[in-house]
Amino acid sequence: MNQIKAWIDEQFKGDPIIWAIVILLSMFSILVVYSATGTLVYKDEVVNTEQYLFKHSKLVFASLVVMWLAHKIPYRKYALYARLFMFLSIPLLVVTYLFGSNINEANRWLMIPVINQAFQPSDLAKLSLIAALAAMLAKRQSNIKDLTGTLIPVIISIGVISALIGMANMSTAILLLITCLLIMFIGRVPLQHLALVVMVGMIGLSVAMFTGQRKNTFISRIETFMDSKDDDSKVPFQAEQSYIAIATGGITGKGPGNSEQRNTLPHPYSDFIYAIILEEYGMVGGVSVLFLYLALLYRGMRIVANSNKAFGGLLSAGLSFALVIQALVNMAVAVGLGPITGLPLPLLSMGGTSLIFTGTALGIILSVSRGDHQEEASAVGETSKKGNQLRTA
Repeated sequence: MNQIKAWIDEQFKGDPIIWAIVILLSMFSILVVYSATGTLVYKDEVVNTEQYLFKHSKLVFASLVVMWLAHKIPYRKYALYARLFMFLSIPLLVVTYLFGSNINEANRWLMIPVINQAFQPSDLAKLSLIAALAAMLAKRQSNIKDLTGTLIPVIISIGVISALIGMANMSTAILLLITCLLIMFIGRVPLQHLALVVMVGMIGLSVAMFTGQRKNTFISRIETFMDSKDDDSKVPFQAEQSYIAIATGGITGKGPGNSEQRNTLPHPYSDFIYAIILEEYGMVGGVSVLFLYLALLYRGMRIVANSNKAFGGLLSAGLSFALVIQALVNMAVAVGLGPITGLPLPLLSMGGTSLIFTGTALGIILSVSRGDHQEEASAVGETSKKGNQLRTA
C-alpha cells in the first residue's frame, strides 16, 4: 500500500486539489455528454449509440494524459515554448481565416492531415499569448513602468493576436483581452498604461469586427439580448429552450439521461451543456459545478500567492483566469445573464482539440505548483543540512 502511495506521489505532483477537481469534472463530462448526444445519434442515424461516448471518452483521456505530460515539464521552459508558438500561431490564424473550414459563417478550423482532426488555431494562440505575456512581464519587472521598452512589445502582441482571433471569433478575442489585462494588473503594470492597452484593444477589436466575418452575428446577438430583456417574445430560440430545461430541472433535477430539452436545444453537448446539467441534476448539480470552477480559480490563485517567481505566478494566474472566466461566461449564457457566444464549457463540453489545449493549460498550472513545491522543499533541506553542520561543528 505504501509503495502505491509513493508511486502516486511521485507521478502526480503539484496541487492535489486541482487534480481532484479536474478528474471529477472529466468523469462528469463523460456522463453528461453521453446523455446530451442522444439527439446526434438520431439525427446522424448512427447505428452504434455509444459512438459519441467512446469518441469523447478517448479525447477526455487524451487530455488527462497531456495534462500529466505537461505537468512533468519544468514550467520555466514554457517561456521559450510560448514565444515560439505565439509567432507560429500568427500565420496559422491568417491561413485559417483565408482557407480554413467554414462553419456557421466563420473560418475557425484547420484540418490536421495525418489524423484527420480539425483544430482551432485560436486555442493555440490564446494559450501561447498568455504564457508569452507572463514571460515578458516577469522579465521586465525591474522596469515595468517603461512604456517604450516594456509595454509596446506587449501591446503589439496582444493587439495582433486578439484582432486576428476577433475576425472570426469575437467572443474568444474579448475574453482573451480581459485575461491579458488581468495578468498585466497582477504584474504591476501602472493603471494609466492599462488604460492605454484597453484603448488599443478596443480599437483593434472594432477593426476586426467590421472587417471580419462575424460582424452581423455579433451585433445581432447583442441587440437581441438587450431587446429580450424588455420583450419576452424576442428571446432567441436557444435561450428559450435553455430556460425551459433549467425551469423543469428544479432543485434536484430529472435524473441522469432524462433530459427532454436535449432533443430541441441546439448544441446541448457543447454550448448549452450547462442547461442539460441543470435539467438532469437540478440546482444542486449546477451549483456543484459552479463551485468546482470557483475552487479551481481559488487553487490557481493560491499558487500565485505562494509562488516565489514572477513568471510562475503570472503564468498560473493567466491560465486560471482564462479557463474559469470562459466557464462563467458559458454558464451565464445558459441562465440568461449574457448574449449567446458559442463558447464551450471547459472540461465538460464535447470537443476535439479544445480538450487537449485545456489539458495543456491545466498541466502548466500544475507544473508551476510542482516546481514551487520542489524549490521550497529543496530550500528547507538545505537549511536543515546547514543547521546540522553547525551543530556538529
